[in-house]
Amino acid sequence: MRVLVIGSGGREHALCRSLKLDPQVGELHCAPGNPGIEEVARLHAVDPLDPEEVAALARRLEVDLVVVGPEAPLVAGVADAVREAGIACFGPSGQAAMIEGSKAFAKEVMRAAGVPTAEARVCRTPEQAAAALAEFGAPYVVKDDGLAAGKGVVVTDDRETALAHAAACEQVVVEEFLDGPEVSLFALCDGSTAVPLQPAQDFKRAYDGDRGPNTGGMGAYTPLPWAPEGLTEQVMREIVHPTIGELSRRGLPFQGVLFVGLALTSKGPKVIEFNARFGDPETQVLLDRLETPLGGLLMACATGELGPDPVFGGGSAVTVVIAAENYPDSPVKGDVISGLDSTANAYVIHAGTARSDGEIVSAGGRVLSVVGNGPDQESARRNAYELVSRIQLRGSFYRTDIAP
Repeated sequence: MRVLVIGSGGREHALCRSLKLDPQVGELHCAPGNPGIEEVARLHAVDPLDPEEVAALARRLEVDLVVVGPEAPLVAGVADAVREAGIACFGPSGQAAMIEGSKAFAKEVMRAAGVPTAEARVCRTPEQAAAALAEFGAPYVVKDDGLAAGKGVVVTDDRETALAHAAACEQVVVEEFLDGPEVSLFALCDGSTAVPLQPAQDFKRAYDGDRGPNTGGMGAYTPLPWAPEGLTEQVMREIVHPTIGELSRRGLPFQGVLFVGLALTSKGPKVIEFNARFGDPETQVLLDRLETPLGGLLMACATGELGPDPVFGGGSAVTVVIAAENYPDSPVKGDVISGLDSTANAYVIHAGTARSDGEIVSAGGRVLSVVGNGPDQESARRNAYELVSRIQLRGSFYRTDIAP
């Protein structure tokens, strides 16, 4: 099987690393990729937001499967163009990907499907936003309606900060705050059915103790020994199947991965957000523990032939994100990185890196993810942080409290 992965971040590096281990995958390509992905896949130049360019590359490489990693190409319709070219594609259509591309659309789908989620108001003016904030009270939750790379959400007790964020966006969704621990559950979907991956938890705030601004995620771990019994089955029954059923009813069959961000409230699991793709950094730890060959799973989603639930190995995985100076505001780029060699139970996933004069340098906000694994959470955490301590990047920072 020849596979082409579209994207250049940590999610795509983790996907390529797992695909390389699948004996069914004979050729592995990635476009545009990064220096870490280059170690396991052949890289190609492409504009990932240009559907026709991506489809042309897939035809030229004669691939059997295209895996679209990031959300922006999905919303731009890359998966549509690939399918129109007669090539199997893992990733929803542009219209189905609006489950992530528009918070308002996601809320509309959830209401129609009877999916438990926060009460919300769609606001286009400062007056509407002010009224919604007054209705729900603090903590205030204000979400940019469009794609914002995981940084479009403000959760604050300060009303002026909430109003300022609303004013900076064309349209926002203001919603009630959902209390309780957050959990991520990914479901692989083939258009008519879905199977779950095991739950994971990520850490959105930039600094220790859940302080600082929201980010795309500063670390994650799996499994969750404290998760309620039957959580996965409940989420599939009450959230995933009704959602993909409603999308199918609208003529938008969902083929790809539906990422469900949950709050475990006193009234049960409720949806915080949907993503239409694998989410960082949970992808790294989930793929580390996945035993079912990834290529076959993704092809089954693309061709409508999903089988039994994927199998996960024992033990635990923890990932810690190393971020550039000034992330998430204006990350500093171009600094040399050293100490990237893997250890027996830890390795590096490249997210925002590039090559310059033979060196690996920073080229994004979340520069690296370090994945550690072990027979239990404590050992996996220790292995991850031991490798983190060896990596040198001027001005970088990371949270020290991932997987406590």
